[in-house]
Amino acid sequence: MAQRALPQSKEALLKSYNKRLKDDVKSLLDNFSEIIKLARVEEETQVSRMTQCEEDHFEMLVRASNIVRAGESLMKLVTDLKQYLILNDFPSANEAIGQSARSMLAMQQESDRKLMALRDDLAADLYDLEEEYYSSPFK
Repeated sequence: MAQRALPQSKEALLKSYNKRLKDDVKSLLDNFSEIIKLARVEEETQVSRMTQCEEDHFEMLVRASNIVRAGESLMKLVTDLKQYLILNDFPSANEAIGQSARSMLAMQQESDRKLMALRDDLAADLYDLEEEYYSSPFK
């Protein structure tokens, strides 16, 4: 039962990430489009030119702030995705641990083999030295 609940929560979390992504990108696009629309050629209206300029300036500031907020939200989403991947990517973590263990085991076997060869060489040399020493007339 607990195993079944876990994938559903993962699926809900991934859907949440996807929704956040779509909402933030839509916000970026909408606000940028509206800023571009503000760069229109002036038309004669009932509002004075200075009032219209101030209103356009304020709207640009608000929309620019919305773009910054959406960008920061996207950066937070990337951070959340990285954290999710690092914390929940058990197969690759297990594979890395297994690969490291296999590498260390191979290194241990190679070291053991070299030590055995060194021991055999030292034993043979010691035997030769003992033979030389005991057969020497200068004892």
